Amino acid sequence: MSATLPKEMAARLRLAPDDKIFAVETEDGILLTPYDSETQKQLAIAAKVAKKHRAVFRQLAK
Repeated sequence: MSATLPKEMAARLRLAPDDKIFAVETEDGILLTPYDSETQKQLAIAAKVAKKHRAVFRQLAK
């Protein structure tokens, strides 16, 4: 999938054509950051932990 960003936004993010970005939906909107493979690996690990220990996190959230 691809998207086109305004030139000013791409410049602020220091993006070049064909660079990848990471998009996260937050309470305030969508957060765009330059893609980092290490961050992607860490998020995948966090997702596995959250899924495996879902019941524990539910109890902690009370």
